[in-house]
Amino acid sequence: MSSVLAGVLQLLALIAALALVHRPLGDYMARVYSSDKHLRVEKWIYKAIGADPNTEMRWTAYLRGILAFSAVSVLFLYLLQRVQGSLPGSLGFQSIDPDQAFNTAASFVANTNWQSYYGEQAMGHVVQTGGLAVQNFVSAAVGMAVAVALVRGFARSRTGELGNFWSDLVRGVTRILLPISVIGAIVLVSMGAIQNFAGIHDVGQFMGGSQQWNGGAVASQEVIKELGTNGGGYFNANSAHPFENPNPLSNLLEIFLILLIPFSLTRTFGRMVGSVKQGYAILGTMALIWVGFTALMMWTEFAHPGPAFQDAGGATEGKEVRFGIGGSAIFAVATTLTSTGAVNSFHSSYTGFGGGITMLGMQLGEIAPGGVGSGLYGMLIMAIIAVFIAGLMVGRTPEYLGKKIGTREIKLAACYILVTPVLVLGFTALAIALETPPESMTNTAANAVANSGAHGFSEILYAYTSGANNNGSAFAGLNADTPWFNTTIGLAMLLGRFLPMVLVLALAGSLAEQRPVPATAGTLRTEKPLFTGLLVGTILIITGLTYFPALALGPLAEGLAS
Repeated sequence: MSSVLAGVLQLLALIAALALVHRPLGDYMARVYSSDKHLRVEKWIYKAIGADPNTEMRWTAYLRGILAFSAVSVLFLYLLQRVQGSLPGSLGFQSIDPDQAFNTAASFVANTNWQSYYGEQAMGHVVQTGGLAVQNFVSAAVGMAVAVALVRGFARSRTGELGNFWSDLVRGVTRILLPISVIGAIVLVSMGAIQNFAGIHDVGQFMGGSQQWNGGAVASQEVIKELGTNGGGYFNANSAHPFENPNPLSNLLEIFLILLIPFSLTRTFGRMVGSVKQGYAILGTMALIWVGFTALMMWTEFAHPGPAFQDAGGATEGKEVRFGIGGSAIFAVATTLTSTGAVNSFHSSYTGFGGGITMLGMQLGEIAPGGVGSGLYGMLIMAIIAVFIAGLMVGRTPEYLGKKIGTREIKLAACYILVTPVLVLGFTALAIALETPPESMTNTAANAVANSGAHGFSEILYAYTSGANNNGSAFAGLNADTPWFNTTIGLAMLLGRFLPMVLVLALAGSLAEQRPVPATAGTLRTEKPLFTGLLVGTILIITGLTYFPALALGPLAEGLAS
């Protein structure tokens, strides 16, 4: 079997598996977030944290809950890393430096999971399981809660209440993320992923020296890393490491987990707003972009010109032989079109155009299908922009799902789509342009990149694109463990996560206060394929206009020169 055919068959199997679970999982999540009953374990949690799950919240109260919970999470994770050297189960690792501890705390709480450290050489069992793994669950649940709040904004009328944050958070963990993770971890262990609390041990000689590995609760963390679109690896090689991702079948399973909830949430959206056709329109938009990007990536990596590529059967540099080019390309697109950031290959080693596809996937806003929760609310923001543009074309007030898109709504949506470009382009420009004192020259961007020219620029652009869009993957050539990058990428991750949430919740509150507008002959049918095409065009045009100059200096210049 040719490697191209193997890649295509993997893609078809993945689509079939996602289609099979789309309806039951989407309906189940709709029931979870619509139920007024609480499980016994959930009642214990509410009592422990002092929350009343039956109290409805306006968007400001909902936002305060998110910010308070996230601030406490950042502080706890930061302190846990700072005292690691004194904790049992630290494997002899020292406490994490302040700038790196801040970066890591911000990263995992923001659902970014950017790592400027070697996991197996820095974090002990307590930090990995009691800190990082916990945030993998709760940060994902926060994103899902915000998405559900926005959906309620569309579904409700003449009220400013969006549900209860604490109830949405707890249910997301106990009823959705935990059950799937338990099953997934068992399956991963059966495939060869490790799950233990072993210490550091020698595994033999390698290139004239002794090689050491430490064990860990890898399978359980690997599952929620993918399912919650987190991405932080137990080991530095991430999902390219055989302890995390042993074989091609586990690789396909991990891609499936990455896409599972984001695609299924479109069904949840359709159920909660009372029109599954609206959910299918959003699903169609996400699927069209995802399949298109995957096809482009496979083409660039299989068919790139040059005798070395032709002899090898494609661009094999930086890719694991056990996954092949097809399995690596599908994974790369899935992880950058969502907010996952896990990698099973080195994106820096992709062709110029291939590296550009991974960057563009993040710059779209990670909405096809996007992160758990964040992908859905990001796509709904773009849908609001699309109906506004359509309204301008025909000269009538735009409406979406029976709600008028007025001045307040379009301002909030416009601010949403401006947040991440400002962070990405602003921090990239600062990193390249600012001079640092002579005594700290090792912290400059020029000394942190592994390559010069267009590829070196791409390394920096990719880092801030990944951070501000809460992705977490790296281009693999940048030394990001410096005070400058730890601090600025940390700030980009926090601002890129929580500023959009402020705008989304404010929009949800505004929509919930409206009374429904009856559909007329002039109402744009947003459940039709025409709207799907309009939405795809709006996404690509807005992103292209925003990022094209930066992409032209980096991956496009490199691709055209090769």
